[in-house]
Amino acid sequence: MKLRLGIPKGSLENATIELFRRAGFNIATSSRSYFPAIDDPDIECMLIRAQEMARYVEDGILDVGLTGRDWVEENAADVEPIGDLIYAKQSFGKVRWVLAVPEGSGFKSVQDLQGKIIATELVETTKRYLARHGVTAKVEFSWGATEVKPPVLADAIVEVTETGSSLRANKLRIIDTVLESNTQLIANKQALQDDWKRRKMDDIKLLLDAAINALGHVGLMLNVRKEDLPAVLAVLPALKKPTVSHLSDEAWLAVNTILDEPAVRLLIPRLKEAGAQGIVEYPLNKIVL
Repeated sequence: MKLRLGIPKGSLENATIELFRRAGFNIATSSRSYFPAIDDPDIECMLIRAQEMARYVEDGILDVGLTGRDWVEENAADVEPIGDLIYAKQSFGKVRWVLAVPEGSGFKSVQDLQGKIIATELVETTKRYLARHGVTAKVEFSWGATEVKPPVLADAIVEVTETGSSLRANKLRIIDTVLESNTQLIANKQALQDDWKRRKMDDIKLLLDAAINALGHVGLMLNVRKEDLPAVLAVLPALKKPTVSHLSDEAWLAVNTILDEPAVRLLIPRLKEAGAQGIVEYPLNKIVL
């Protein structure tokens, strides 16, 4: 028996494969194949565009897949979300689909777009958004380069953004958020009824969650004399609870903790001043909570 797993092809592909690597699965892709190799004999992988993933999971061609909540909603897919995976191609956060207009335009709110043209890849979701606000506008599907269409080819756009930098570079300003999205692990409802497949999916989810928990964190080990321990603990962030254990030399203690990676470069010199020795920083792949 195999679990058929969909990996999103495109902007999320590299980030997803790296996340799986940190979770313990090595996935090897080839430019000639849509069927990546994975070092788990119980899993078969297939590369599918995120926009289509939910449809293939709903139809049972795939048992489980990773795609954005935006595309699940866009396709009104009857699938079971079994986990939110908060990562994106540039950051560890969520993304937003925003309504954006030219900087110099007089548009202030969605109501100002009555009768106008809006370009987007997220057509059905945008139509539902306009209907909720009582606005009638022409929603055109955009095949790409959506940011360059206003004001000549469209009055406004609905586009996905992580940082907003591309919108600003194209002299666009955001007037509303249409949808907030993140990657989800979605499952075929019939596949979930199979005990073996359900357990395999649960295992994958646990390991992916653990890999995400470890993002941006590192481990720190150090040795300290007993009399210097209070000074060392005073340097560490107040909310951290380090593990303190005895060494074979009764005069010394070992301290082990997990820290936010950006803070470590500031802490190590202060820990050294407080009496810490043998300080070792090490990377983390997984944190199981």
